[in-house]
Amino acid sequence: MGELWPVPDVLAYLAGRWRTERSVRDLAGGLEGRFEGLTSFDALDGGGLTGRESGAFTWQGVTRPAERTLRYEPGGGPGRVDVRFADGRPFHGLDLTSGHHVADHPCAADLYRGEFTVRGPDRWRTVWRVGGPAKDLLLTTDYLRETPDA
Repeated sequence: MGELWPVPDVLAYLAGRWRTERSVRDLAGGLEGRFEGLTSFDALDGGGLTGRESGAFTWQGVTRPAERTLRYEPGGGPGRVDVRFADGRPFHGLDLTSGHHVADHPCAADLYRGEFTVRGPDRWRTVWRVGGPAKDLLLTTDYLRETPDA
């Protein structure tokens, strides 16, 4: 996929609309699903961005609407943000100054480990590995910036 793309200002980089494609693999059961939609990063009152993801999730041949909202609040510098759930609970930190970041999020008995990789001005990827007593998942999401003409 090429070299890493350092991001000096993560909020400026994320702002806008991104085509979003996610594969979901249940490593224990061998099942696979897919999400396709859009993620819009819009200004958040008081600073930061609201990331709203909406689209369709297909699992075992059944397609349903899916959405989620996360908050991206200023962190310890322009290249860093604190990612929070819509209700304000902490999710993880994010530092893209090198173009790459690994974050952990413990959730009950499960551990979510996310790897964020920026590959250019208009594309980035997240890979979440979820492990625990009841989960063994791999979620890979590609983001491609939508141009104003799209």
